[in-house]
Amino acid sequence: MSTKTDELRALEAEALAAELESAHRELFNLRFQASTNQLGDLSEVKKARRQIARIKTLIREYEIKNEKSEG
Repeated sequence: MSTKTDELRALEAEALAAELESAHRELFNLRFQASTNQLGDLSEVKKARRQIARIKTLIREYEIKNEKSEG
């Protein structure tokens, strides 16, 4: 597992939500740059999408953990 994932696991749900919003903004900016031919490395878009998926997965894991502890 990557260190980025380990760092994200240490965050609380609210911080993960903020990271997700930031990652979405980053993806938007990268797509905008790609469409205007200002983005040099198109793999950055793929990396941003994977980061969003990683954060969403951790948020879901956090939700499942809370459901189990409540019920």
